[in-house]
Amino acid sequence: MKHFSTLSFRPLLIAVMVAVPVFGHAQTPDSNTLKGSQAEMRDQFFDRVLGHDTGAWTPEQVKTMAQLRDAALTDSYALDELRHLTFNIGPRLSGSPQAQAAVEYVAGEMRKLGAEVTLEKTQVPHWVRGAETAELVSWSGMGPGTTQKVVLTALGSSVATPKDGLTAEVVVADSWEDLKKLDPASCAGKILLLNEKFDKQLAAQEGGLYSYGESVQYRGAAPVAGALMGASAVLVRSVGGADYRIPHTGETEYAPNVKKIPAAAVTAEDADMLADLVKQGPVTMHLTLTPETLPDATSYNVIADWKGTEHPEQVVVVSGHLDSWDLATGAIDDGAGVVVSMQAIHLLQKLGIHPKRTVRFVAWMSEEEGSEGAATYIHDHAGDVADHIGAIESDLGAGHPDGLIFAGKPELAEWLRPVTQVLDGIGASTLHASPETGEDIAVLTEKGVPSFAPSQDGRFYFNYHHTPADTFDKVNPRELSENAALMTVLSYALADSSTPAPR
Repeated sequence: MKHFSTLSFRPLLIAVMVAVPVFGHAQTPDSNTLKGSQAEMRDQFFDRVLGHDTGAWTPEQVKTMAQLRDAALTDSYALDELRHLTFNIGPRLSGSPQAQAAVEYVAGEMRKLGAEVTLEKTQVPHWVRGAETAELVSWSGMGPGTTQKVVLTALGSSVATPKDGLTAEVVVADSWEDLKKLDPASCAGKILLLNEKFDKQLAAQEGGLYSYGESVQYRGAAPVAGALMGASAVLVRSVGGADYRIPHTGETEYAPNVKKIPAAAVTAEDADMLADLVKQGPVTMHLTLTPETLPDATSYNVIADWKGTEHPEQVVVVSGHLDSWDLATGAIDDGAGVVVSMQAIHLLQKLGIHPKRTVRFVAWMSEEEGSEGAATYIHDHAGDVADHIGAIESDLGAGHPDGLIFAGKPELAEWLRPVTQVLDGIGASTLHASPETGEDIAVLTEKGVPSFAPSQDGRFYFNYHHTPADTFDKVNPRELSENAALMTVLSYALADSSTPAPR
């Protein structure tokens, strides 16, 4: 998950944070759509309240949705696939051998299911982390001959320091407002720390995307801001709620005609220490970062089609991104999204279900470093966007889903009501309107394709996202199964409805 715009550093899914709930399982039906005589409208009312109105699906199709939902809850396929991706393959940074191994593995698993597999070639960044160390070499009250270690990690696409590192005084700004007040002369040649804090209380009360949206802009724009102030390097306070002194990586960006300076994220604990010491007097740090940006590499989106029986040219995308950052094994970002999408194909195959339209699994490549895979897909499929009936992406981990996020016409809410009644069986019946649903399907959304994402419990996601703690044990098997159920039911519903989703 990257979540900021290339040009404005705007959090991509900020819309999710302000999404308005359309309805939940306690909402009354829309009386404006009741038509006919008093008796007919009464029957319509109770059909909707009791879930008997099946809308664009027959009662048999609704039963199939329930069958898929229940099968997902007892099937270990997604969990087993996630275990292999994380334990056997490991981190999957774009351009790495592990990313290629993941492509080959997922393609092979889809072929085993009988899906029609295509490897869609795309060129991706190939950035290699290298060494990353920092220590304080002078500060107020230091003991003779001592240093203090600072825990940090390079931000994605960062340039390197000199091979032997650089030594400079540290200057701290807590916000853009504080930075603007500084005299650029006070930053010249120094290491600038941007110390914007991740709001843990807000994350606990409202979900992590609210807090992340406020903080991630500093990670994205830090090198440009630091260079414009004359700094020799820039640090950001880690974007997330992680304790235990672990740093949070992620993509950063440079601007044309602005000098590129090294960029790293420090742990919240070390950011607090630096801010305190700087108030006491001058603080000098020795910083070494040795990342390399190699020539772009060839990689692939994995596409697997479960062909439709009546309209195979019409497709419903069910997807997650296969690449991950390299500090951990990418279990929640976004191994979980990949495997619950894989399970949609697995359950259709296992239960012998063949919808009218094609269900297209996509494992996107390089979402974290620029969404090159998504750009390639939209280029290669520019002529058949009209045949994309719907697009689903899971890229917010594996927390309990409470329902669906959708982007498209308001009529989608009523159209999806029978689906949410099925999903009420796992507590996932709410709908939330949003202009955007996922980084990789964003262009499809912009072109009018109805798009969707699970609405998930995000209170703890940013404790682990992009950190060394994004590992298999952070995934709750039951909640992973609930997400697989949602993805499978929705992809089947979109693919087998009597009429396509409104667009």
